[in-house]
Amino acid sequence: MRLSSNAQRTTLSVPITGSEKTLLSQVEDNLLPLINLVFLLLMFFIAVGQISSTSLPDLPDSKAQQSPEQPRADLVIKSSGGWFVDGQSITEAELLDFLPVPNDETPLRIGANRSMTMAAMEELFQRLESGGYKDVVLLVQPGL
Repeated sequence: MRLSSNAQRTTLSVPITGSEKTLLSQVEDNLLPLINLVFLLLMFFIAVGQISSTSLPDLPDSKAQQSPEQPRADLVIKSSGGWFVDGQSITEAELLDFLPVPNDETPLRIGANRSMTMAAMEELFQRLESGGYKDVVLLVQPGL
């Protein structure tokens, strides 16, 4: 080691001797422990994954949880376009006369066929709103 002093700056020069390995060899030597570690972690996770494999419990069918009683609709609209209140066929003009009296505690329940368009539903809701119905529940059948 030789320390050379210059008026402008001081530098330390260390001769590199005995380094006969190339840069690629040095990188390979430093990379080998990392590869070993990754391999050991891989083996660990494979072993743990096989040891702790538990089967999922059998879940009950959704049909077993359904209540046997279906909700009653105040107004039923069939796919043919017919309107029914308490099983009696009515026309659109008679709708407000046959429906139960609107109250704030019980909403009006409507069961409409899925082929009914949104425009027809919107027209029905406007008619019901003009008749004093503030709360309307649209009954749907799950799974359809």
